[in-house]
Amino acid sequence: MKKKSTDQTTPKVIAGVKSPTALNPHLKNILAQKRKQQGDAAHYVQGIQEGNKVILSQAITIIESTRPADQKMAKSIIEKCLPFANQSIRLGITGTPGVGKSTFIEAFGSHLVEQGKKVAVLAVDPSSKISGGSILGDKTRMEKLAHLANVFVRPSPAKSSLGGVARKTRETMILCEAAGFDTILVETVGVGQSETLVHSMVDFFLLLLLPGGGDELQGIKRGIVEMADLVLINKADGDRVKLAKRTSIDYKNALHLFPPKTSNWTATALICSALTNDGIEEVWEQIGKYIKLTKENQYFENNRQQQAKYWLEAAISQGLQTAFYQNEVVQKALIKIEQAVLKNELSPFQGAEQLLKLFKTSII
Repeated sequence: MKKKSTDQTTPKVIAGVKSPTALNPHLKNILAQKRKQQGDAAHYVQGIQEGNKVILSQAITIIESTRPADQKMAKSIIEKCLPFANQSIRLGITGTPGVGKSTFIEAFGSHLVEQGKKVAVLAVDPSSKISGGSILGDKTRMEKLAHLANVFVRPSPAKSSLGGVARKTRETMILCEAAGFDTILVETVGVGQSETLVHSMVDFFLLLLLPGGGDELQGIKRGIVEMADLVLINKADGDRVKLAKRTSIDYKNALHLFPPKTSNWTATALICSALTNDGIEEVWEQIGKYIKLTKENQYFENNRQQQAKYWLEAAISQGLQTAFYQNEVVQKALIKIEQAVLKNELSPFQGAEQLLKLFKTSII
């Protein structure tokens, strides 16, 4: 008869404690329902109308997405928000890097909040042409403003958008307006590209300049200044006050040389210091005068209608371009025609004409 082993190293299996049941047996169904709600446009629209910044941010991310499913959802969200939009004042702010746009917006936005306004800042960050990446550091630069209850700051990558305006900025404005923000500030990169896009989506166009103007503005000065409703000389503090005043006088004189604006508004030049808040109140007073004038002479509403028409045509152009390049017949012929153009066997115009004929034939 074998003797029982007394080896103490042999592991013994002890029955474990039974896992407790969930505190809420319906938790799985609740989470599933929540996920289902988050996939519904009505969920986002409700959150936006309630002023939920998290849901607003999520909705904007969907709008900026290029995924087909997100694009479908985005269209539904925008459509449902549209009846609650168009109740804000839209301000475009531009200027070269280093002029103090972020510092100005923080000072100006804080002043607006003190006046009882709800402010949304759509700040466009420069994107790398190599990697496509963007720093998206506006919330860092506007830390004080971003933490105010009645402020929403949304940095977006400019990517390849003309004028440094994010691809979906206009749609984002609709969502912000539906969320109850009555003053929308759109900050552009301001790197010398055409500012037509930002001008075509705002009511008031503000150009920030440095005392003395600077040689970097010589190439773009004329076009931007001509569109500006107010030229603002920033950083008018310390030893630069006298220079800023002289610069503002120069621009006041120059503004009179431009053709009269269809709004009947006479643009002017002011000085301010975003660092010390000097002149910030005067900027808002000028904007108030502009809004009053343009609403009285019907320009404000007519301009909004013209902007809507512009964006309708832009959307049609973009849709046609997308359909063209996604067309299978075009894709098959494109490489061959491109090679013929590169070898000078075919002119670019003839190549385009051939591709357009193929596209038209394929969709009939």
